[in-house]
Amino acid sequence: MKQYLPWTARIILSALFLLSGISKMLPIWLFEKQMIDLGIADWCTAPYLARLIIALEIAIGIAVLQKHFLKRLVLPVTTLLLVAFCIHLSMEVMKYGAGGDNCGCFGQLIKMTPLEALIKNILTIGLIVYIYRNVNEHEKGKNNLIYPFSIFGFSALFMFMVFPFSPCNKSTEEVVDEPLINVEEPVDSIGMAISSVDTMSVNNTPQAVSEQAPAKVKSMFAEFKTFNGKAVNLDEGKKIVCAFAPGCEHCQALAAELAELNKTQKLPEVYVLFMEEETEKIPDFFKTSKLKASYKVLDIPKFWTMMGNANTPGLWYLWNGNVIKSFEGTDQNAFNQEQFLKALNAK
Repeated sequence: MKQYLPWTARIILSALFLLSGISKMLPIWLFEKQMIDLGIADWCTAPYLARLIIALEIAIGIAVLQKHFLKRLVLPVTTLLLVAFCIHLSMEVMKYGAGGDNCGCFGQLIKMTPLEALIKNILTIGLIVYIYRNVNEHEKGKNNLIYPFSIFGFSALFMFMVFPFSPCNKSTEEVVDEPLINVEEPVDSIGMAISSVDTMSVNNTPQAVSEQAPAKVKSMFAEFKTFNGKAVNLDEGKKIVCAFAPGCEHCQALAAELAELNKTQKLPEVYVLFMEEETEKIPDFFKTSKLKASYKVLDIPKFWTMMGNANTPGLWYLWNGNVIKSFEGTDQNAFNQEQFLKALNAK
């Protein structure tokens, strides 16, 4: 039985690192944002760093199952990586206590607090020590560095090919405008001219808007003046602005909820700001949710600069640029239909 224990330990170690790397891809932009929130990268460096870290984890998961420089390179590098994570997690525990948010060690697949992750890493280091003492690498002269370096090289190549991104341009931060497939012309959701929205309530009954409408202000969305190639003023009248990631299931659920609400409530016109990640999913996003809306694609730095501390899905109900009601994320500030309708129908 003892002869199988070292191999069992190596398989467990391999599975931990492969799971850690793969889970961070689901989706990868959440891992990028986490590094931004921690202050260890900005939106220009995070895409590179995220892919290299995931590539290293995948490479370790594969390299621990082979013998080339196992004890002189692979296991020491793995230990140093875990020690670095332990230092970071210890600082998080001292700062926020035993609780805290998901550390992101296994992405969104397995949520762990910093303390849980710290304990996991310490146990993993113990597992590495056991492996180091009970396995052999190739004899001196038979090791070849090309094996561990090739494993990492192919892992990195895989990450950059499967998850391509546009390099950040701090000077321009361009906003991408794209035509939407199979979506109606960008008229407002209640099927009337935009100019008439200000003279109708959300229940489609006349009201003296001139007496109740707030003064026009410049909103955080004022710079976004074209959607699907059409001129738009988001600071005029009533608008609903959403911030979505194309591959985000929660975003798609909110879009579907808005589409369903529009059948009975006649919502103001909806505009969507998409993050430039998995943009090939945008047509399916609209097809599945059945939401009719004009949209704009923002590059990742621009998108998250706009979002600030908020998370997707985001929704803002604007009236003349004033934020009447907003929702973000999936926790305590998540979309609440009752509160949303109350804000829409307020007199």
